[in-house]
Amino acid sequence: MGSNKYYDAAQDILKYMGGPENIASAAHCATRLRMVLKDQSLANKEELEKLDIVKGAFINGGQFQVIIGQGTVNKVYAELIKICGITEMSTQDVKDSGAEKLNPIQKLAKLLSDIFVPIIPAIVASGLLMGIMGLLSKFGLDASGTWWWTLLDLFSSAAFNFLPILVAISAAKVFKCNPYLAATVGGIMIHPGLMNAWEQQSGAVAQTMSVFGIIDMPLKGYQGTVLPILFVIFLMSIIERNVRKIVPNMLDILLTPLLTVLATGFLALVVVGPFANWIGDGISVFLQYALNNFGIFAGIIFGGLYSAIVISGIHHSFHAIELGLISSTGFNTLLPIWAVANFAQGGAALAVYFKTKNKKMKAISLPAAISCTMGITEAAIFGVNLRYRKPFIGAAIGGAAAGAYVVLTHVKMTAVGVTALPAIAITTSDTMINYCIGLAIAGVVAFIATWIMGIKEEA
Repeated sequence: MGSNKYYDAAQDILKYMGGPENIASAAHCATRLRMVLKDQSLANKEELEKLDIVKGAFINGGQFQVIIGQGTVNKVYAELIKICGITEMSTQDVKDSGAEKLNPIQKLAKLLSDIFVPIIPAIVASGLLMGIMGLLSKFGLDASGTWWWTLLDLFSSAAFNFLPILVAISAAKVFKCNPYLAATVGGIMIHPGLMNAWEQQSGAVAQTMSVFGIIDMPLKGYQGTVLPILFVIFLMSIIERNVRKIVPNMLDILLTPLLTVLATGFLALVVVGPFANWIGDGISVFLQYALNNFGIFAGIIFGGLYSAIVISGIHHSFHAIELGLISSTGFNTLLPIWAVANFAQGGAALAVYFKTKNKKMKAISLPAAISCTMGITEAAIFGVNLRYRKPFIGAAIGGAAAGAYVVLTHVKMTAVGVTALPAIAITTSDTMINYCIGLAIAGVVAFIATWIMGIKEEA
């Protein structure tokens, strides 16, 4: 058969996509075809999911995404674009095309996602190191004062110390302005001449400087903060575009960077930074208040609803809030809830594996359940649990129960971006056992709830 089976698979998929002429653009990631359709109403999701090669399908971010699997998706995609007569596109190109179909809330979530997802590896690296060092200290194995411990301490805090620069570069790409000027502005906001954020948290009072004899500007830095630099780089993008319009072309390379940095830097320290910091602190205080005072109820709501939020794609925007929590409190108290909710999807998918008599579903549900233990939930949510509906409800019950537990026991993490078992490494050493218990609760409750409710197999 050779590559013919991939051609046939592409033909079958296109048949249920409304035909080749209904494909506006297409790309693929590691496991999924990502297509923007001219008319989504022409797609037949139910028939599509009956194909042997398809492990699930869903609409997210304006894209119709078809789960196929690693390796195979590349070959099917190659045949698909030949049949459709379209050129190969990057995933980002298709995301941009799909974004045109989003509502304002979804567009905001996508914008935040595009900014924060690229910098997650840096945050995870620093967070994991913090977690490992905390665990060693818990067991009396820290080596404070030694050269290697000192280096690890530097490595673990770097991403958080210079977070505004990381966010500035990423935001500049999204807001379409110069990333190096953005990094310079980020550097201004964490300049050593300003009191750093951690000294402020310890109770030290920053000096002030009178600007024009009217405004008392606090000389404080924005290390580890998120909202201030986001607002500032958005403003910088507007300033840079308008400066470029009025500066003569022959002076553009000299005057545009100078005027942009001067105007943005001034507004960042005098107006935008303090205002955005006030908003960020307010959000953190509200969330901490909810978790501390609503306790179990907050855990039930957040844990039960998280997977429904994942379907919308809005969950990526939570990274900004989580980083704000880390900046203001030193810990991420939201991620443990998301982490156990993800694990619960695996428990529900495992129940489907034992319940279903469908051979194809058995082949999909077990690997999907295993993937959830690593925090990868797409196959379980879209390929298994949502297909039968009741397992998705079972997973929500498991997420709610475990969410209540991790809130009740004050589980804390030190970074963003990883969930389920890998998140053990970024959980604080004094709450690690309770986090593991939370994972167990999530998986077991989701499994039992799904088993009791059962699944309705198609005839």
